[in-house]
Amino acid sequence: MKIVRTDCELETPLVDKALREAGHELVLLPDGVSQDELIAAVRDAEILLMCYTPVPRAVIEAAPKLRGIVKYGVGIDAIDTVAAHEHGVSVVNIPEYAEETVAEGAFALMIALAKRLPALRDEMNRAGWTWPESRWLGSDIAGQTVGIVGFGKIGRSMARMAGQGFRANVIAFDRRASAEEMRSLGVTKVDSLEALAAQSDFVTIHATLSAESRGMFGANQIAAMKPTAFLINTARGAIVDETALAHAILEGRIAGGGLDVFSQEPLNRADHPLKDLFDLPNVILSPHLTFYTRQAMERLETETLERCFELIEGREVLIKSSDPRLQVR
Repeated sequence: MKIVRTDCELETPLVDKALREAGHELVLLPDGVSQDELIAAVRDAEILLMCYTPVPRAVIEAAPKLRGIVKYGVGIDAIDTVAAHEHGVSVVNIPEYAEETVAEGAFALMIALAKRLPALRDEMNRAGWTWPESRWLGSDIAGQTVGIVGFGKIGRSMARMAGQGFRANVIAFDRRASAEEMRSLGVTKVDSLEALAAQSDFVTIHATLSAESRGMFGANQIAAMKPTAFLINTARGAIVDETALAHAILEGRIAGGGLDVFSQEPLNRADHPLKDLFDLPNVILSPHLTFYTRQAMERLETETLERCFELIEGREVLIKSSDPRLQVR
């Protein structure tokens, strides 16, 4: 069987080795592969493994043998799931491998910003020491308000760490989660993003990217944030109006940000819309790697192989995500 895996810069040695040892032809394609190159590769393929590479209708229609698309990751916004299901192609993701891992990454960004660790690191590297001046004043997490946008599994992990772990006041916005459900986990539900932004000392984004959530934390919500508040995003860059966010940080209207995801990836210092955020002492830019730990990658590869062999053997593909886009209508 021919299997194509895109985004081969993300190394999956267990997956690659197991598929080849099982006798399958595995074609590896790099990040940024063109649509024409992808079409040429999948024309006679039966399984497509992808992480970031877009899989639009044209790619799916060019692959008559295709049985399934396995997103070795969580977000499926780059896949035309409607076209896939129209052509009898299963689509599955690996939603649970990094729930705690990404929440830990978001919390690491939050606490680093609260304690001004990037600025202190830069000053220590420059001068070797510094004294307790007002410019180094940090913030506690305990007693502060952490606002969570998106109360799925990662958001709930973040709520537990902040609330039960650090005694923060946790509030959340999610249209699908009830106030009673949040209350049972020690979280207060707010009815609008503007209210969450206005109350929070830290806003942390954990929603999935969809047509509904694209740009949902926009200029109005950013304008409602406190000047002492930080924004952390480890979900998807396009959920936030990044231009408005950059302006707010550069103009000092919010305290700073920790960003692991961007609407245009990879970042670069030359012409990226967020290039002016490089080297700021109140900003942490991370290369979409909060998911990347030994333990999470082991879970990701193991489950990816399970989904692959379900497709190879003609068994029913296990869909663990509740995302309605993965359900065949």
